[in-house]
Amino acid sequence: MATIKSSIMIIFMIYAVNFDISKANTTLPKFPAILVFGDSTVDTGNNNYIKTWIKSNFRPYGQDFPGQIPTGRYSNGKLIPDFIASLLGIKEVVPPFLDPNLSDNEIVTGVNFASSGAGYDEATSLTSHAVSVHKQVGLFKNYIARLERIVGQAKANEILNGALVIISAGTNDWTFNFYDLPLRRLIFNVNQYQDFLLTEIRKILLDLYNLGLRKVVVAGLPPMGCLPVEMIKKFGKECINNENSDSEGFNVKLQQWLADIQLMLPGSHIFYANIYDPLKDMMVNPQKYDFVDTRNGCCGYLPFEIEFARNHVISSVCRNSSQYLFWDAFHPTEAAYRYLSLSIENDILPKFINITS
Repeated sequence: MATIKSSIMIIFMIYAVNFDISKANTTLPKFPAILVFGDSTVDTGNNNYIKTWIKSNFRPYGQDFPGQIPTGRYSNGKLIPDFIASLLGIKEVVPPFLDPNLSDNEIVTGVNFASSGAGYDEATSLTSHAVSVHKQVGLFKNYIARLERIVGQAKANEILNGALVIISAGTNDWTFNFYDLPLRRLIFNVNQYQDFLLTEIRKILLDLYNLGLRKVVVAGLPPMGCLPVEMIKKFGKECINNENSDSEGFNVKLQQWLADIQLMLPGSHIFYANIYDPLKDMMVNPQKYDFVDTRNGCCGYLPFEIEFARNHVISSVCRNSSQYLFWDAFHPTEAAYRYLSLSIENDILPKFINITS
């Protein structure tokens, strides 16, 4: 009798678990592909294939990535596009479009066009030799041509219309061109440069819309004054408040601009992703995330010091990267990116449910 009761209980538990998983899956929208544009916060390895001094295809980068492979991601592991693609059941990681060995299946389910060091401002790439976001749109046109050869024009249009698009850039424009190198500060004040970048974003969104993309998430700026590379100006002890204020002001404008652009483009669905507040919360309340250090990079203080010493690492690497908010002086750890992905999952993805079902 006891055996029968146990068997019934096990069957019930299996049913309950399957029901919960099924129920959870119905709460997520469906996308046929994922397409990514931006900078090092989302670049999964495109800089491996271009001539630029901004690369991360060497250790200790990637030490927590599957296989401990330095893929060109500026972190110890996966990035937000990887987590989102996996969550949505599209693929486990999003490959870089410039990888010459991309399979047809990878093309069909989406790729990454982002380039570390890129910005919305074309002048930013003059410093970094990265592929600017505008030029990434050019790469996207090449992608469309290959996609159409694989599945035909009609199916390609269907994939593009339904694809989830993630855009994350802007920090390099400010740090490379405005704060640390006064290239743009000689021409614009803060308010003017914010508007200039917003105009560039609008041009990019219009181009992507005309090429068939409809479902877009645009990330705002982080608290730039709290990046370790910026805090070094105050000897790493405190955030630079005016830079954070610039980020906040830009993000407020960006939200309004995105709403206005969506009204201009019939059938478009463009959402703002708030990464400022989640990152700031990690800094203010590290215990909530099991962080013990939110001011220093796990693998070094200067953002590119390892690039110039590939054969002998200058800085030691922390023992437990999951306890650090930052991997290097610019970029978050995989742990931080995972938390940011959860924020997108909870706040952004549900907005797509009714329009993708």
